[in-house]
Amino acid sequence: MLADLLKTYLASTFAYYLKAHYFHWNVEGPDFGQLHKFLQKIYEDSYSAVDPIAEYIRTTEEYAPGSLSRFQELSQIQDQTKVPRARLMLEELLADTQTMIDISKQVFDAAAAEGREDVANFAAERQSNHGKYSWQLKSYLKDARA
Repeated sequence: MLADLLKTYLASTFAYYLKAHYFHWNVEGPDFGQLHKFLQKIYEDSYSAVDPIAEYIRTTEEYAPGSLSRFQELSQIQDQTKVPRARLMLEELLADTQTMIDISKQVFDAAAAEGREDVANFAAERQSNHGKYSWQLKSYLKDARA
């Protein structure tokens, strides 16, 4: 169970990283500078999680997937082939960030149930990072105070 969740987590993390990097390359508009840097922060952080997840998979005596086709099969993050406007990029990334929070929770629960505190701690840290990105994305998207 944990190994399968970790494989989905790996593929989803890679897809999330790739989408944030793609948006970083192609964002446009009056907030370009801020969004370009913000998206870089997200993709660098996400990329830094890829190798540890793969290594946690290996500690379960399973092999880590590594092909784009296998990642596409496993990922809960949908691919984006168009170049949306900046606001739509942020809205899409916000929805994907919630997906990453949900997957992190699933991994945390499975790891805790199997006594894998190392994996649970890692998933909790990732959940915290994604929670911060969720707050920041919502702040970017907010039009005015209620």
